[in-house]
Amino acid sequence: MDRNHTSPDVTPLPRTVNAPRRKIFVHGLILDAYIGVYDHEQGVTQPIRIDLDVEVIEPSNPISDSMEDVVCYNRLTQGVKAILAEGHIKLVETLAERVAELALSNSMAIAVKVKIEKPNAIVEANAVGVEITRTKR
Repeated sequence: MDRNHTSPDVTPLPRTVNAPRRKIFVHGLILDAYIGVYDHEQGVTQPIRIDLDVEVIEPSNPISDSMEDVVCYNRLTQGVKAILAEGHIKLVETLAERVAELALSNSMAIAVKVKIEKPNAIVEANAVGVEITRTKR
């Protein structure tokens, strides 16, 4: 099994309070999504903007220069695209939870903050949306 996609209850790295950490992020990811509860949102895409911050425990050799020792932001982005490809999602809250679950499925991830915005949802607002923070137990 790919070590970056193990279940969240598998703990291959020590999770100590003083363990070195880093944050990887994807900010301003703009994708078209089938999302929304209103009739005018059914059957059409609309843009969403996603900010994703993932706190990870650093590997024992943080300067190994190996893809095996990092959380890959490209894999995260592709995972978000795969979630959106599954079909219509009614709530941005639901999408945020699915993205958080995706990020936390990585064995090195210990916490995630997901922000989902719908920039065209309300004409008078720059954007509406939700932001959640989840921590691996």
